[in-house]
Amino acid sequence: MIRVNGIEYRRPERPVVVVCIDGSDPAYHERGLADGILPNMARFAETGFAALADGVVPSFTNPNNLSIVTGAPPVVHGIAGNFFLDPETGAEVMMNDPAFLRAESLLAAFSRAGAKVVVITAKDKLRRLLGHGIEGGICFSSEMAGGCTIDEHGIEDVLDLVGAPEPDVYSAELSLFVMEAGIRILERDRPAIIYLSLTDYIQHKYAPGSPESNAFYTALDDAAGRLAKMGAVVGLTADHGMNDKSAADGSPNVIYLQSVLDEAIGVGSARVILPITDPYVVHHGALGGFARVHCTGAEPEAIMEIVRKLPGIEAVHDRAGAAETFSLPPDIEGDVVAISDAATVIGTSEERHDLAALAGHRLRSHGGIAERRVPFVLSAPLNETYAARAASGGLRNYDIFDFAINGTV
Repeated sequence: MIRVNGIEYRRPERPVVVVCIDGSDPAYHERGLADGILPNMARFAETGFAALADGVVPSFTNPNNLSIVTGAPPVVHGIAGNFFLDPETGAEVMMNDPAFLRAESLLAAFSRAGAKVVVITAKDKLRRLLGHGIEGGICFSSEMAGGCTIDEHGIEDVLDLVGAPEPDVYSAELSLFVMEAGIRILERDRPAIIYLSLTDYIQHKYAPGSPESNAFYTALDDAAGRLAKMGAVVGLTADHGMNDKSAADGSPNVIYLQSVLDEAIGVGSARVILPITDPYVVHHGALGGFARVHCTGAEPEAIMEIVRKLPGIEAVHDRAGAAETFSLPPDIEGDVVAISDAATVIGTSEERHDLAALAGHRLRSHGGIAERRVPFVLSAPLNETYAARAASGGLRNYDIFDFAINGTV
């Protein structure tokens, strides 16, 4: 047995492949199943297991991916956003550096125990975090697949292996390349564990049932079926859901919180940080459902009173309340946390968000409580113990490896 963050994992008897379908709101699966375009996922639901689970709030990429690979919430692993205000330096920085990690991943632990582990991400921003501590395995991104080396990534000639060119970062192909690479490596190497982390480009731009999202999910379903046909236990979940954040006329529903606070309590009294921010903001303009406010003059209570009155705000917490409610590390939390509702996003000030790249598309985004619900699907049935656990409720997306490794028949 291998013990990681309080969970004991057995050595899998057959390969386990977990896929994090970035931004895969349950609505995409429900629509795809209703339209008959997801035959493999339908089969998984019938002969394996399918349910809904809760992800981590803030419902962003980095916190949820790290929770999935550690089997633990952010208070354990330390990654509470894509972007944060470093309390030690006062600088706004990306949470992409493994130095911010506070816990080992199960991927690293399995590799150290001699298991072959493979990690493939769509965006390179996640590669270093997810690959941290892995010994003798493979870890690369489809974004940078053409530059893979044995020394850095554990693999080379990836484009030849997949039989496709390096995909554009803003494309469906970025995710589908990940899936195809996972299939080829499973066929070639039969690793014990594969983790495939996709991108939400499609979900940010296209609603469930659109031709573009249907084409993507059809290809995704086919890839999942091929993985299962090769003898792997396949687990499918998501880091977060996705909601339409636009008014009837197509304009985004945005609360520019920094501007609101500047006007209400004075410039320089509070600093708004948006943890959705990362290097890839074209499709969402760095607008999400979760904001942290750091007090630089004003009292938290005064800010909370202002924010609670704003239309489109679902929840407001102080530091301790946010940390307790969402299992977040309190030492890097904001003095105030603001969470918008399903139809609204939070920005800083209008001039700091470039929405020109939406190019006529409605704004679709995530980050709040409204986007924490995600699919949880396994290609194999659960044993009696894990079926009882699932029936008791409280399923989380970061239970996926535990269920796939320990809970399947």
